[in-house]
Amino acid sequence: MKFRSISLVICVFALGAASCSKEAPSADKSAPEQTQVKAAHAPADVKPGSHEDWCGEHAVPESQCTRCNSDLVPAFKATGDWCAEHGLPESQCLKCNPDLKIVRPPKGS
Repeated sequence: MKFRSISLVICVFALGAASCSKEAPSADKSAPEQTQVKAAHAPADVKPGSHEDWCGEHAVPESQCTRCNSDLVPAFKATGDWCAEHGLPESQCLKCNPDLKIVRPPKGS
């Protein structure tokens, strides 16, 4: 009986110590994620079609990213370049065109 009580106390102490050693998430840990999202988008003043004109979040030119800029949708629809099923330009729809390669222009372009 005495051995069982000592074992129980040791187990409770060990569990308590293990739960206290975990750090609470801090606000600083989410900051890099926010920075990465901002860095994934091109600045507003870049030359369309250049290396810097790139939406890293959606892997298309930023100047043509309808998911980031819904104001672009009517122009794609007007030219018949629209996949209504997936809600993005047909020229960017990898679900309908799995062999489609959207390549970022090289640096210096």
